[in-house]
Amino acid sequence: MEDRTAPDSAPADAELSWQETALCAQTGPELFFPEPGSSTREAKFLCGMCEGRVACLEYALRHDERFGVWGGLSEQERYALKRRRAGRR
Repeated sequence: MEDRTAPDSAPADAELSWQETALCAQTGPELFFPEPGSSTREAKFLCGMCEGRVACLEYALRHDERFGVWGGLSEQERYALKRRRAGRR
């Protein structure tokens, strides 16, 4: 019997492959989704050491992730980056 789900799931799997080695997968989500007004310093520090940081950031930008630290950037930092990128077009 032919597996018809493989081609459709392959791009999604490739897009998320960075999660397999991401350092955030070894910690709790509360570090990356802190309460309003809480520090994001520890999350950003961990992101800075992660080999998946760039892929994570690009994923967050592509999917308009509006909450938490992704790829070492906060919500406001990602918004500013998107505006700068849009201005260069």
